[in-house]
Amino acid sequence: MMQVFDSRVCALGEGALWHPLRKQLFWFDILGQKLLTLSPDGPQDWLFDQMVSAAGWVDRDNLLIASETALLRFDILSGASETIMALEADNATTRSNDGRADRQGGFWIGTMGRAAQTGAGAIYRYYKGELRKLFPGITIPNAICFAPDGGHAYFTDTRSKIIQRVALDAAGWPNAAPAPFIDLREVNENPDGAVVDAQGNLWVALWGAAQVAVFNAKGARIRSLSLAATQPTCPAFGGEDLTQIYCTSATQGLGPADIARTPEAGKTFGLAAGAKGLPETQVIL
Repeated sequence: MMQVFDSRVCALGEGALWHPLRKQLFWFDILGQKLLTLSPDGPQDWLFDQMVSAAGWVDRDNLLIASETALLRFDILSGASETIMALEADNATTRSNDGRADRQGGFWIGTMGRAAQTGAGAIYRYYKGELRKLFPGITIPNAICFAPDGGHAYFTDTRSKIIQRVALDAAGWPNAAPAPFIDLREVNENPDGAVVDAQGNLWVALWGAAQVAVFNAKGARIRSLSLAATQPTCPAFGGEDLTQIYCTSATQGLGPADIARTPEAGKTFGLAAGAKGLPETQVIL
């Protein structure tokens, strides 16, 4: 079972990112409008004036962060933010959700309705100054991750319970239609965030199931890791040799009785993975 890595409770933990230069895990509490980390100096967090949800690393001291209205360049040392690009800033209905850098240095980010309105969101890719909408009509974008060779991307609309796979060209843009890859409708499981290991296996947080499930490169389930939180949200590989798996979780929607049964809900977990991850790719602004 995954153990508690950080005991701070997030209403909606998301966007776990291991910074390969800093050897440090960053993650978000979307509803708390916070970026959190645990550094050698101890726990640290930054409060934003709007919701923030996902990040990629630009260099040692800067992150590209997706907020509810923009892509921001965030200085870890000063805490200052600079707007790089608007993100549905004219749409008060939506906010950002899951996101991750691809192998080519692009950054994928999903948007969704604040109340998860059907089809209100989309998935975008930012690459070298261009923000392009890739897939419209998404309700809850999640599981954005990439094959080790950069030839395919994965994503889901959690409400569909199907993880899609789409081929990418050499520059990282989709060059085919997405196709269903992992169908969880029969087992009634909800795919949330996901990450790919060095062997091409997908590690998928299953919201409501208290586990991270591992699927091989053909889409077959090969193992599961349990954690003491019913709503895991986003896994990430990290540690000195990328053999630790971390996962954020959420208390959103849980009542007092639920919290009493699962007092670790909303915390961030970690465990020796028995597998090796890949370093997150540097985002090219």
